[in-house]
Amino acid sequence: MQQVSSPSVESYVQHKRSMSEASNFKVGLFAIGLDAYWDQFPALRERLEGYITVVEEQLTAIHSQVVNLGLVDNIEGAFAAGRQFRQEDVDIIFLYVTTYALSATVLPVVQRAKVPVIILNLAPEAAIDYAAFNALTDRTKMTGEWLAYCSACPVPEIANVFRRTGIQFHQVTGMLHDDPESWQEIQEWVEAARVANTMSYNRLGVMGHYYGGMLDIYSDFTQQIAHFGGHIEILEVDELSALRQTVPEDAAEERVRLFHELFDVQADCSQEELLKAARTSVALDLLAQRYQLGSLAYYYKGSGVPENEATMSSIILGTSLLTANGIPVAGEYEIKNAQAMKIMDCFGVGGSFTEYYAVDFKADVVLMGHDGPGHIAIAQGKTKVRPLVVYHGKVGSGLSVEMAVQHGPVTLLSVVDGFDGKLRLLVAEGESVPGPILEIGNTNSRYQFPIGARKFINDWNSYGPAHHCAVGVGHISSKIHKLGALLKLEVIQVC
Repeated sequence: MQQVSSPSVESYVQHKRSMSEASNFKVGLFAIGLDAYWDQFPALRERLEGYITVVEEQLTAIHSQVVNLGLVDNIEGAFAAGRQFRQEDVDIIFLYVTTYALSATVLPVVQRAKVPVIILNLAPEAAIDYAAFNALTDRTKMTGEWLAYCSACPVPEIANVFRRTGIQFHQVTGMLHDDPESWQEIQEWVEAARVANTMSYNRLGVMGHYYGGMLDIYSDFTQQIAHFGGHIEILEVDELSALRQTVPEDAAEERVRLFHELFDVQADCSQEELLKAARTSVALDLLAQRYQLGSLAYYYKGSGVPENEATMSSIILGTSLLTANGIPVAGEYEIKNAQAMKIMDCFGVGGSFTEYYAVDFKADVVLMGHDGPGHIAIAQGKTKVRPLVVYHGKVGSGLSVEMAVQHGPVTLLSVVDGFDGKLRLLVAEGESVPGPILEIGNTNSRYQFPIGARKFINDWNSYGPAHHCAVGVGHISSKIHKLGALLKLEVIQVC
């Protein structure tokens, strides 16, 4: 799995980030055969069980928790396997087709388990050795040899029965050995299932209220839970302000030292503002721990109550640290984008809050960024901290972060809600490229797209996303397509 890291934030992330999110994620594995064959072809079963061991070892290298039920070859075994998968609470099942098997020995397993199924149609070798095969003089041995290679035979039967019974399934067709393409695909299915599992348990905090008038970002909480699972915790800004007042002076000073270690703090940042941001950062950590948050969306106008205004105007450094620590934070109460950021973070590629800033038609690039938190673990170089006299469109002033996303391949993701009540995933792949950015104390990057800036903007906008999206490093659209398939969400890719 691709992981992002930055030397300047690595120690902080390793110390702070909890790995409990995916600790309950389990992969199920079973293989199928036909019990009538074992007496007819004495060595066949042992041979096929050796293939199963190979698959288990490969899967375990991808994810440690694999529930392997071995070879299922009759109806009784199928019902027992279905019960065991339910008891083990597996999230995804890999069905390894070793040879011909009856669909009746498959259906009870997956009907009971009720999780997505990936059919592994993996031949033991690239081809049968025809000369050696045809040189066998014993027709029974020839048939047994052929059966060791006929994994493709029952797949249409299984697919037919799955389709007719409404079972969700996907396929990987290839070879057991020396086939990196197939095993890359299998790894992506595991990663997508792990992300789906994390989202199903994720606790998304929402603090404050919407930015008034941004109709595109308004979300239905129940709709989000219906599609992704998880829990939405409604938080009060007052609670964060109260926690902030309890932060000891020495804890605030220690957090300022951490700021200097992780950020490129500019010389015009005052110690007073750094201490304000430090208190809020420590308080944010306490709030996240109290509610076991896995992500956060926030906005609060903050005027009229000095304590709350001080909290919200000093929140950016703390939310940037949370974002780097696996708790992505979206500003402007953008819940859909907090979900998109969490998905990107779960895939290990970052997930920074962004929107259109401008278009450079000379260079054919789109400038994108946002005020507020940035994902400092995917920054190009060290993230700068700058003082701002005014937060444009918002109350207050204070410290802000300025960063560009690492140069190289990137993926953009938006969670889109439609008039039909369904969510969709909108994705695009491009490149973060070097060049001048707007040095205004915000996140800001230059992105090139293979279809050009004009067509990208027109195509992206045509699907009606909110004006925010999440950006991560690397090209991971194939993984997002698999996640969408597991969650039964349409995935639209513009480039």
